[in-house]
Amino acid sequence: MSTAADLRALRDSVASLERVVVAFSGGVDSGLLAWVAHDVLGPDRALAVTAVSPSLAPSEHRDCGRLAGEWGIRWREVSTDEVSRAAYVENGPDRCYHCKSELMDALAPLAEQESAVVALGVNVDDLDDHRPGQRAARERGAAFPLVDAGLTKEAVRAAAREVGLAVWDKPAAACLASRIPYGTPVTVGTLGRVADAEEALRALGFRELRVRHYGDIARLELGIGEMARALSARAVVVAAVKAAGYRYVTLDLEGLRSGNLNDGVAR
Repeated sequence: MSTAADLRALRDSVASLERVVVAFSGGVDSGLLAWVAHDVLGPDRALAVTAVSPSLAPSEHRDCGRLAGEWGIRWREVSTDEVSRAAYVENGPDRCYHCKSELMDALAPLAEQESAVVALGVNVDDLDDHRPGQRAARERGAAFPLVDAGLTKEAVRAAAREVGLAVWDKPAAACLASRIPYGTPVTVGTLGRVADAEEALRALGFRELRVRHYGDIARLELGIGEMARALSARAVVVAAVKAAGYRYVTLDLEGLRSGNLNDGVAR
């Protein structure tokens, strides 16, 4: 379909829900969904909500507030406490299920107050990855308007660009817990180390990145186009990551691969 057709399909999908609470994380998927919901339903029937917890990168948190203000959408924050869930802390392959369960439990009262449906920014491409959180959301009645409209990630970016959203080319940024290999407990301290290291790298101008946590070792995944600069600024990069609490800093020569810790995990 054309971008115009994609936008019409998304508008129709959102309109059919009548009232929505959009889980807004500041990325292009949830950003487009929140913007369209506001545009189609208006502020009285569309509310964007950002879940704030140690697994949300500080820069993403700041972006949510800034974007909500720029777009004029109705927005609020809600605290989630996934680290209080033992199954989440254990960090098995189903960690995302418990995280989304916590999110849905936090959004449910708001949705009830709004007489609304919870809507998540899941796109068609996400269905092919190992994402048990989608099952938790579906079980609790969440809607996936981007999927219902048939939008892939590429289509989402094109649509966001078409309506003038600056996030159209924003790199994907999954929750910080995704940086921690399965089986390694997820703690507030570990999430903080990852967040500090990634914030330091962004302050140096790196855009596409992940800091994978392996105890005292930080494995950096950068966009292929940024790897040469990382090597030329090696001393500064190493110092920035070590300041976050890591003893060793390594660079993954395969570059950034979103979701690569899911390799080998049964779908």
